[in-house]
Amino acid sequence: MTSLSFDIVNAIRQRQNRGLPEEIHKKVILHISDTIGISLAAHKGAPIALQSISGISLGVEGGAGRVIGSKHQLPPAYAAFSNTALAHALDYDDINDLARIHPTPIILAAALAAADIADSRATDLVTAVGLGNELICRLGYAIEPRGTGADSKWFLSQLFGYLGAAITAGLVLGLDDSELVNALGLAYMQLAGGKEPGVGVGSQARSIYPAFASMGGVQAAFLAREGVSAPESSMDGKTGLFRNYFGENLSEDQRKILLDTESWAFSDTAIKLFPSCRYSHPYIKSALILRNQFKHTQIENLVIGVNETASMLCHPIEERCRPKTLQDAKFSIPFMVAFTFVHGRVNLNNLTEKALMDSQVLELTKLVKIKHTQPDTLGLPHGDIEVKTTQGTKRHIERFLPIVTIDEVKNKFIECCLFANIVAPEEVWKTISNNPDYDLVNKLPLIFH
Repeated sequence: MTSLSFDIVNAIRQRQNRGLPEEIHKKVILHISDTIGISLAAHKGAPIALQSISGISLGVEGGAGRVIGSKHQLPPAYAAFSNTALAHALDYDDINDLARIHPTPIILAAALAAADIADSRATDLVTAVGLGNELICRLGYAIEPRGTGADSKWFLSQLFGYLGAAITAGLVLGLDDSELVNALGLAYMQLAGGKEPGVGVGSQARSIYPAFASMGGVQAAFLAREGVSAPESSMDGKTGLFRNYFGENLSEDQRKILLDTESWAFSDTAIKLFPSCRYSHPYIKSALILRNQFKHTQIENLVIGVNETASMLCHPIEERCRPKTLQDAKFSIPFMVAFTFVHGRVNLNNLTEKALMDSQVLELTKLVKIKHTQPDTLGLPHGDIEVKTTQGTKRHIERFLPIVTIDEVKNKFIECCLFANIVAPEEVWKTISNNPDYDLVNKLPLIFH
């Protein structure tokens, strides 16, 4: 049996040789466009992203790497960090619910960074992003995350993002198979992604965790290009990735899931319509439906039904009900439910730092009770809300979120541009969504601070 690293590279090559199916090609363009819109909005709405870019740039002057919406240029790996930070900081980026991974913010940043190196661009942007997104989603699929075992300890986007970014950057650089295996091994040496920035409260760090993955993956690909080797056993050796981080190597069935080249895991990746943690979205939808039946001032008791995954966004209950940072508010189901009942809309314009002091929302969170009502399953928890009002008791369980349409994605893009005070957002949408290439960054408006 060959090493898992070689098998991964072989599976990627098979997909690359066949080319992206038409529907996947179109979907990748849609997700690239969505990510660009979010990144532009982050220049206004996510100070933590700008602080992080300033921090990563200390002592650095110039470079080949371009930053979305900015005239500044950095070394490519730092530019990758910056672009992922912009794409993720608003908590508005795409996510594969079954894999529990945000693919495009990491993979797009890695592709753009590698393309800024001379004599690169061996793979076109859409193909590189499509293949990288597929790999990172398949890594998530293979471990079947349910939020209860070893997978619950890690931000899987970050942990697997190093690998996806390394392969993506390697494809753009034109690395051969052995060099791609080395890139995986060099990415393995940097793996991280402990989940305490999400589970813990009171900090902003959750906003930028995927940025470390894109930066590390790009650097791994650059090292491999220059001839630095790494063990081909980095994925399945005695101290390889899966044994170290998940307790054991992949089973034969899990390997088949990871190495499958017929179906596309990325096809299940969703584009967000609310700028908050994805696990809060079924509860937001339930609150919107219940809100049509009574006023929030009539609520006497509010019970939120959870499983282990949703419970993480509900405890410690006092801090989740009265979050100290906007990042914590977006990672709090009690707060997001109360906010939705009070305001009826959740968007960039009203979910701001001011929301943390919204007296109506904070009063409503005092009525929240948490109850374990759901099994620990793959994908999203169900949005289970039971409300006792002066008119009686109402309950709604949102089991599925609807598929987002192209028009909804376009409207979200325009919303992001208007939020960032960008003129003629329709024209920007046309420019980006019409078969984007590596020069798209140069076609974007600049955001001045």
